[in-house]
Amino acid sequence: MLGALSDLDLRLIRVFLAIVDAGGISMAQGTLNVGQSTISTQLATLETRLGFRLCERGRSGFRLTAKGERFEALARDLIGAVEEFGMQARNMDRKLVGNLRIGMIGHTPFSENSRISHAIARFRKRDQAVRMIVTVCSPGAMEEQLMNGELDIAIGYFWNRSANLHFTPLFLERQVAYCGSKHPLFGRADSVTMDEAWECEWAWRSYPLPDSLFSAPPRHVTAIADNMEALAMLVLSGHHLAFLPQHFAQTYVRQGLMAPLAPRQLHYEVTFSVVTRQRRHVSEIARAFLDDLAMVHLETPPVVSA
Repeated sequence: MLGALSDLDLRLIRVFLAIVDAGGISMAQGTLNVGQSTISTQLATLETRLGFRLCERGRSGFRLTAKGERFEALARDLIGAVEEFGMQARNMDRKLVGNLRIGMIGHTPFSENSRISHAIARFRKRDQAVRMIVTVCSPGAMEEQLMNGELDIAIGYFWNRSANLHFTPLFLERQVAYCGSKHPLFGRADSVTMDEAWECEWAWRSYPLPDSLFSAPPRHVTAIADNMEALAMLVLSGHHLAFLPQHFAQTYVRQGLMAPLAPRQLHYEVTFSVVTRQRRHVSEIARAFLDDLAMVHLETPPVVSA
């Protein structure tokens, strides 16, 4: 049974993960730059030190055993921790060292993406050795990940404002109702009444919207989606109406594939915010990035998207 880890053990574990990633011993030769017999010997040595078989290999192909699957997950965590330790140890003389985990909602307006990019560039000029991890997900998922400590910063719009989170407004985004070119209302989209629109089939967001937006929601919500691409697909089908960010829908409108539906009535604005946990829980790295983002918003005028 494997005892205290040695350099040899770490090397053998890396070989094992390379085999798994390649899908077999023979296919790992190019990655590891050694022959098949050497790789087989290294894998057998690791199994001997562990005291159990990691995989089945032979004519039937390569397949992890149940223990091999569990060991793979542990091995990836271990190697990730070793690499993180190495990065931080190498950069101890830097002022900011570690990870910055940022969550964003999909299809942020071009002008705001430009500002965020400027903030990243400004942050990278600091005395830092920070690995940025950027993910795109729904507002609900971002809120949950902030609360769990899986995200440091989130950028998006949020209806459920938890008292445990800190919200700083960034900008407003206009949402407009749209119909596709195959929809019966397309030819007179601009003159449609709200009552007519409300009688049609709608695609709605999977996350909650304010109840006060309209006096009553559509009667026929027959599709649910949590991202803009999915909503656009449903609109383009000609069977559903949906609210989309105006900047996002412009490309479809210019191509004649969508039209804004009663835009003077069927629209609303949402406030995008940068969100963190309460300030006492915000890391030094996240504070530095927030400072850079704030400075960019003061210094950089909005960029108008084409």
